Amino acid sequence: MSASDALLFLRAWATTPLKIASIVPSSATLATMMTRDIGPDTGPVLELGPGTGPFTRALIARGVDEADLTLVEANAHFAALLRKRFPKATVLEEDAADIRRRRLLQESQVGAVVSGLPFLSIASRPTLAILQGAFAALQPGGNLYQFTYGWRCPIEEILLDRLDLKAVRIGRTFRNFPPAAVFRISKIKSSRHCRHFL
Repeated sequence: MSASDALLFLRAWATTPLKIASIVPSSATLATMMTRDIGPDTGPVLELGPGTGPFTRALIARGVDEADLTLVEANAHFAALLRKRFPKATVLEEDAADIRRRRLLQESQVGAVVSGLPFLSIASRPTLAILQGAFAALQPGGNLYQFTYGWRCPIEEILLDRLDLKAVRIGRTFRNFPPAAVFRISKIKSSRHCRHFL
């Protein structure tokens, strides 16, 4: 993490603390954990709340074509930085809750969604809109990857149930500030599927 990234993140957090997940960007260790199931065969990837781009860099390092990345970032300073760092990616300076309503993406367009959004501080209604938009954009069988600083999935179980989603914790790292856990969120294939929330 560069000093300039850390300063930019700190300024953004100080301005809108409820919209920024942390006072510092995610570590390389967390970025690796978030993206380890994604590769060149995944196809296009949607990233929500990329910030300064640690997960974006990890996705490219895993072989995802930069041109196959769509980055949705509401913070104008972060969006401008992302356009400079990843000129081949599509950067949308938008609220992630507007993905479906504004039809920013076609149905079943992406193979995976990587989210850096602070769902613990996002109300239920916009969280629902974000999830609906993300899973509308996902190809069948695609997954959403979300990190959190707690032990449980940051998305309320009632919302997961409403959308027939399941959340499975796939890793945890202490090599991040604060320590973080990663969840894989996916559609339940059958209504009779046993749901596990770790």
